[in-house]
Amino acid sequence: MKSQAGNPLVVERYTPLDRLVHMVHAAAMLTLIITGLKIYFGWSFMSFHTARGLHMFAVPFLLVVNWFLIPVSIALATEGGIKDKFLHFANHYVFGPSDAARMGGIIGNFFGKGKYPAFSVYDESAGHYKTKLHPLMKILIIIEGLAIVLIAISGIVLYSLDWSFLGLPIASWILTVGGMIAPAFGMSSLEFLRTFHLLLTYWFVFELVVHVGILELDPKVWKYYKAIFWSGKEDVSDGNYSEVINNHSDNLPEKSHGSEKVVKARKS
Repeated sequence: MKSQAGNPLVVERYTPLDRLVHMVHAAAMLTLIITGLKIYFGWSFMSFHTARGLHMFAVPFLLVVNWFLIPVSIALATEGGIKDKFLHFANHYVFGPSDAARMGGIIGNFFGKGKYPAFSVYDESAGHYKTKLHPLMKILIIIEGLAIVLIAISGIVLYSLDWSFLGLPIASWILTVGGMIAPAFGMSSLEFLRTFHLLLTYWFVFELVVHVGILELDPKVWKYYKAIFWSGKEDVSDGNYSEVINNHSDNLPEKSHGSEKVVKARKS
């Protein structure tokens, strides 16, 4: 599929900051999963102290990326005020009616009904993406954000039973809350928090399998690997899971080259 003007359309899908954030996030998450499982199960490929050191080294990278750099990247992704930035966030990261329709098409395609719907939609007239995430990833991202908060909270107690911040007994508070839930499972507060931490680790393993091993194992989406790890660019005229819309083509400048029309998208 070409753009509605009939020409290839290469656009910036990921900024340098987006690519940096993704790579740091991926490296930190893999380090935490591997070292965390080694600590829990006692695997012999590295010492406990080395695993714990790497684990604690990766923690601040994951938290800074998710609690600072990603919000900054989202805020810088669009011009305008608070409302524009909120709409950008909602369109790109919140599962909505259009995503539900795409999911319906994806399920239908699985059963041999219809074409796999495009989930990367570029507005040529506005000069920016309307959405660029698989609808399932929009669900996983929200759950991941909550899981990172919960695994960080439970990890505080596993790091130190008396950890405090600015004189506040944070670890003690977490143990108290855990103690309200743990008896229902026949556990102590510490046992419950340790098990909860492990279950959240399994969630991240599951999410990694879905994200990399299922959604992006298709060679037709390898272009997204190139974009996120190297070029930052996507040819949205490639019809594999990409769609170009143009609601104001009459207002765009056009040049004719033989039978070909070249339309330049305006920047937002």
